[in-house]
Amino acid sequence: MNNKNQTILLLDDDEELCEAVSTYLSQNNYTVVVAHAPSVAYQIILKNKPDLILLDVMLPEEDGFNVCKKLVTDTDQYGFSPIIMLTARGDVFDRVIGLEIGASDYLPKPFEPRELLARIRSTLRQATLIKSSHITIEKNTVPSIGLFLDTQTNQVWLDGNLLNLTGMEYSLLSLFFQKPGTIINRDQIMDHLRGTDANIYSRAIDALVKRLRKKLKDESQKPRFIKTVWGRGYEFLGPDTNQPNSNIKNKHV
Repeated sequence: MNNKNQTILLLDDDEELCEAVSTYLSQNNYTVVVAHAPSVAYQIILKNKPDLILLDVMLPEEDGFNVCKKLVTDTDQYGFSPIIMLTARGDVFDRVIGLEIGASDYLPKPFEPRELLARIRSTLRQATLIKSSHITIEKNTVPSIGLFLDTQTNQVWLDGNLLNLTGMEYSLLSLFFQKPGTIINRDQIMDHLRGTDANIYSRAIDALVKRLRKKLKDESQKPRFIKTVWGRGYEFLGPDTNQPNSNIKNKHV
């Protein structure tokens, strides 16, 4: 796989780790740019717009959560780069926070280089599909009411507006589209998303659903799309529950 044109920004104040990760990723044909402080990283991002950011939680100046939130909420200035959080602390809550504020994935330290590489490839693959698909459908060709998902281009539209979903958010929504009217429990969601540590995901799933709901402008008390079934999981009510005769549907499934 030729990744030579893909640039990864590594923001971590551990110089030894940065050197080891940079060497390994360079051997796998990625261009790696290193920053040891957020102020330096912001300048790099503004100038170079990396394809992916590896972001440590424990940093000088400000922590990684603040950096992640700033980058995710100000895409007009910084552009969109998927973020993989690197968490030295083993606290599940830290990892949930990272996913909730917009990180695409997380990886606890210490980690195996091969696992880091696999997660980078997966995250970049999802991001590339989403970025490249943004020009393939004109806005006036999708319905103006309801939720529209095109699995061929990985685009999601809400009431005629294109949504900017992370890879995990899109993957979760695509699972819901496959099983409308069916209660999906957390174990099924975990298997679909990653199949990773259940102790982490049992809490992270709720954070992920909350973030997806926010982007869908969906209210948990009066759900339009995603209904919580207490003690059992979540039910996808359909692309547009307020328009029973709507022809909006999952395309190319």
